[in-house]
Amino acid sequence: MRDSKGSGALKLLFGLILLGFMAFVAFVGFDTPQYGSLYDVDLGLDLAGGVSITYEAEGDNVDSTAMADAKEKLRKRAEAYSTEASVYLEGSNRICVDIPSVKDANKVLKELGTPGKLEFKDPAGNIVLNPTHIKNAEAASYRPQTGMSNEIQYVVILTLTEEGKDVFAKVTEEQAKVGGYISIVYDGEPVSQPRVHEKIDSETCEITGLENLERAENLATTIRIGAIPVELHEVRSDVVGAKLGQKAISTSLLAGAIGLGIVILIMIILYRVPGIAASLALLCYVTMMIVVLAGFDITLTLPGIAGMILSIGMAVDANVIIFARIKEEIGQGAAVRTAINTGFAKALSAIVDGNVTTLISAIILNILGSGTVRGFAQTLAVGIILSMISSLGITRLFLTAFYDLGVKGKGAYGETKKTTKLNIIGKRPIFFSISGAAVALSIGLLIFNASKGDMMNYSIDFVGGTSSTIDLPKEMTLEEIQNTVEKKIAETINDNKGNISSNKVVDSKQIIVRTKTLSLEEREAMTNMLKADFGVAEDGIQMQNISATIGQEMRRDALVSVAVATLCMLLYIWFRFRNLTFAAASVFTLLHDVFVVILAYLLFNWTVGTTFIACMLTIVGYSINATIVIFDRVRENLALDSNKKLGLKDIFNLSINQTMTRSIFTSLTTLIMVVVLAIIGVSAIRDFALPLIVGVLCGGFSSVCIAGGLAHLMMRKKSTENNA
Repeated sequence: MRDSKGSGALKLLFGLILLGFMAFVAFVGFDTPQYGSLYDVDLGLDLAGGVSITYEAEGDNVDSTAMADAKEKLRKRAEAYSTEASVYLEGSNRICVDIPSVKDANKVLKELGTPGKLEFKDPAGNIVLNPTHIKNAEAASYRPQTGMSNEIQYVVILTLTEEGKDVFAKVTEEQAKVGGYISIVYDGEPVSQPRVHEKIDSETCEITGLENLERAENLATTIRIGAIPVELHEVRSDVVGAKLGQKAISTSLLAGAIGLGIVILIMIILYRVPGIAASLALLCYVTMMIVVLAGFDITLTLPGIAGMILSIGMAVDANVIIFARIKEEIGQGAAVRTAINTGFAKALSAIVDGNVTTLISAIILNILGSGTVRGFAQTLAVGIILSMISSLGITRLFLTAFYDLGVKGKGAYGETKKTTKLNIIGKRPIFFSISGAAVALSIGLLIFNASKGDMMNYSIDFVGGTSSTIDLPKEMTLEEIQNTVEKKIAETINDNKGNISSNKVVDSKQIIVRTKTLSLEEREAMTNMLKADFGVAEDGIQMQNISATIGQEMRRDALVSVAVATLCMLLYIWFRFRNLTFAAASVFTLLHDVFVVILAYLLFNWTVGTTFIACMLTIVGYSINATIVIFDRVRENLALDSNKKLGLKDIFNLSINQTMTRSIFTSLTTLIMVVVLAIIGVSAIRDFALPLIVGVLCGGFSSVCIAGGLAHLMMRKKSTENNA
């Protein structure tokens, strides 16, 4: 007994020390002044502001194609600095670059590089390659496997277009014969003169002989930024404040704390001692999340908050699955310690499959996606990994510690003796009819809206608009600007869609307001209103049309990454369950949830902006995880029913009923987090939270009422065909 209590005390002490240490690092820290990792987390432009840089193209022959290409190349360069950077066109010859989480415009300009004129010349001074021939340039280092030297080699790997490859092959063939070289010239100054040793007839080649990795990276950066097809120069750089303001951050933190507190309280009430263990583990999870976000320089934006909410929901979900199993084992007569071990063992497959499926999605989205998608994916991936550590490791540590300390009565852990016997499969026609009508209405409205113009209420992030730089006569807070200037502008230009955003230029009275694309009459009306109501001078207003921050390439990246992620999830489920039916039913359920949430966007005329993609991805992750939990129980019950005593319908109904508590509680806890965010958050936070509420409710409904019914229908049909 003493050994058991001593072991329990050590486990509890270790767990509390771990929690205390992580909390200290997260909220206090070792540096002076002591702020902790919470204050080191990089925040996006929407939450903390950053640097806004405007470039202007030189020359009279700059066309829209060249500007679009230049914008995309600058976007890739900016995203190397921050995944949450946004790049868009202003007018016909300007490109704006917004990079979050930095306050030093000069530092960003230096690191980003000023786009200049790039040329590749032969020894006679002839231009042999131009920027249109260059796809990319990346620094690399390696240790040669052959030859006498074993020193690390530093190189720049140059990637050419198809046309560039043909041109380069001819040039290198000529220079190789005479031992010549090719000069890389940037803004008239040679930056490198690599010798040509042989004809190069491929899309990639190496620039060798660089003294260190820093030199290689500088050369690669120069080539990349110089490969922009138009010549740009900086015309303006400003440090701008957050688009949502400090209130958005404080209310989001408050909402998170309140939601987490409510979830912890409910877990303790429902699950008793296991609930206390899970609550301590959940606090460890939150503090670890803060430390990791800061340590890996992951930029947190509204989409990132969506990823955190989903991962917290999954952390709670894993604990609920485990505790439900423990209560079942106790209800069947098992001793508490045996029930704990068996509960963790039986819950493992559902937790691993659900988390790994979502993790696969996050990895694919991070690799193939860009901008908002990558930011969401990174936060989600970190959250999933930490949630598994929390639920499978830390929760177990605390739970076994309490048991070893003497908390061994079954009443402290609860027990499940009876399972509900709802005939979910029998009600399938009703559920399918409701869902089918919702999906059909969603598709029908999309088609109808498309015939009239835009399918949805797109924000300027998707369709572009007008950016107005306004010099106010007096200093105003962002909240004052939103409540007065934004409100009056909306009335003046008749914008009832809430499609206006603004942020301040730091250390000035200047603000930047983005609206829908304004006509000449609307510009005049807005100018007159600003002069009359706010005393803005005539020359204190500058207006320029801007392109979408979410361009065609970013949209394509998002669609491709989601499609590939969905395919990979399908393949993983197929592999793990050895049954294509489960995979197909999971994907159909996922699509159902997406269309129902889109229906909410259409019916309530919610704005489709940058957070729309994150909302959809959150719902996909939530849906697939909830569905897998039920299918895992179906798989288990099919294996247990080897003698075929139960029919297929009974097995599906039994599995759904056995996981009903988990489905309801997980939906409830995730819903609490989002609802609190919607209630006390600012309007932009609320616009983001409301679709998530619909998604959580829909995901809970579909996992219980649709997924099992679809899988049962397909398996029954397959069985009938096999017996025919």
